[in-house]
Amino acid sequence: MSGPAPDKVTRWWLVRHAPVINPEGRIHGQLDVAADCGDVPAFESLARLLPSGAVRMVTTLSRTYRTAEAVWGAGTELVVEAGLLEQDFGAWQGFSHDELAAMDDGGRIARFWEAPATTRPPGGESFEQVVARVALALERYSESHAGRDIVAVCHAGAIRAALAVALGIPPAAALAFQVDPLSVTRIDHIPLDGAKPAWRIVGVNRPPF
Repeated sequence: MSGPAPDKVTRWWLVRHAPVINPEGRIHGQLDVAADCGDVPAFESLARLLPSGAVRMVTTLSRTYRTAEAVWGAGTELVVEAGLLEQDFGAWQGFSHDELAAMDDGGRIARFWEAPATTRPPGGESFEQVVARVALALERYSESHAGRDIVAVCHAGAIRAALAVALGIPPAAALAFQVDPLSVTRIDHIPLDGAKPAWRIVGVNRPPF
């Protein structure tokens, strides 16, 4: 008979990074753009909300480790995990939606929005591919850090992908989740004896206050 192993439950605290400074509304995806880390009360509140003694994780983009520094201070030990990066929008990165629409004489942009989860931007990746790589990262760290808290400062796309994995829903359905800057989404990885691990959703898009 299968059952949970409570001491092996891995608790994921998925934090979206601070707001990107992007007044022109450009698609940034995996571009390394700056974030606004000036809301000190929000970071102080977030630090109180998050567990102590956790594994602290960021991606390769500066907006995640600048956010982590604003929460925990400079010099904090951080695990860097590229598997939790934002979706790569390839050749579309750096352009606004209006600019892309003006260049889209072949209708590729329109076709993307008809099936945004499965369509791959030129030179980039589909959201379906994001879900696959996020699933690998979640499983790997849930096994190597079983029983621990993991605070991952990452991206809206990666958090939606994690919810798709945890809920077992199609990638397209996960795109409906709202994920605000500095919000916390909590999911638990639960090993089961003799069965596939289960996931528990504890909270989604919780604000720091």
